[in-house]
Amino acid sequence: MTLILHHRDILQNGTQIHLARATLTPARPKSLHDHDFFELVWVQNGKVRHHLPEGAETLTEGDVIFLRPGQPHGLQGRGDHALVVSVCIHPDIIKGLGKRYPHLKGRLFWSTGGPAKAFRNMGQLAALNHQAGVLERSRCDVLAAEAFLLPLCSDLSTEPLTDDMPAWLRDACHSAHDIAVFQSGAAGLVAQTGKAHAHVSRSMRKHLGLTPSDYVNQIRMSHAARALTTDDAPVSEIASDCGIPNMSHFHKLFRAAHGLTPLQYRQKFQRQVVQPT
Repeated sequence: MTLILHHRDILQNGTQIHLARATLTPARPKSLHDHDFFELVWVQNGKVRHHLPEGAETLTEGDVIFLRPGQPHGLQGRGDHALVVSVCIHPDIIKGLGKRYPHLKGRLFWSTGGPAKAFRNMGQLAALNHQAGVLERSRCDVLAAEAFLLPLCSDLSTEPLTDDMPAWLRDACHSAHDIAVFQSGAAGLVAQTGKAHAHVSRSMRKHLGLTPSDYVNQIRMSHAARALTTDDAPVSEIASDCGIPNMSHFHKLFRAAHGLTPLQYRQKFQRQVVQPT
């Protein structure tokens, strides 16, 4: 019989979110448990065996799991010092975020199929733990819940999330959004992996259906579109910032991405809000 946990027993006195830390024992769970709330779990230290109805997987430090109601699971420590952080979230919080941010559909808590999984590198995990500390000192109300969840969801919504994507590729795709990386084009992304270009290219085609150049150019053109509508920098300067000094090539990529030339895009979407005339 599956044990079912209820948010009314955990989220008391008007709280909407609750954080707990636990060092897991190596004992295999006798049964899986379910809950009527959303749960965010990440591995802070060591290795963890995550049991699901369809089988089990090994999680390591930095792995983050997004669980929905109706997804029974169980946790088991592997070795010493298997530490996890668990966040219980009132279902109304997640439902509200999903309505306000429809682009989250199909991702994270709003995914379909099994629990969504993400990975945080050492720096990202440190930032997540800092936010967890802030949450613990808060009132754990709606504002605190959203202040904790939105930065994480925003950060991960720019990353490709596929269950079988290797952590090194996921991490490199995240780093590619840094201007210092995408300015160097595909070479900049590949350098983040420490692997051969051909291997990175095959992996990206397998998991994303894109080449490294395609992926980086999508990021470059998104950056260019924002720049064209938020400042008055010359198009040539924006192209150079994107790492594409060849204006003919920049125009070709921009038109393919947005259906307009850079100037047409600026004229259509730029609005003067600082000193309106």
